[in-house]
Amino acid sequence: MPSVGFPELIVILVIALIVLGPKKLPEAGRAMGKGMREFKDSLNGMHDEQDEKPAIKSE
Repeated sequence: MPSVGFPELIVILVIALIVLGPKKLPEAGRAMGKGMREFKDSLNGMHDEQDEKPAIKSE
């Protein structure tokens, strides 16, 4: 799978600017960043819950 380099990134940003316009582009970037952050937090939360095991008390 080819990697995305600087020229490809510029082309993607230009297409996004044409499609969304200059006023909506920052708003779309914030929404995408927020979604990615929530997804990452949910994945980390799942791993944290699996790592914590209930303590077994011996009486």
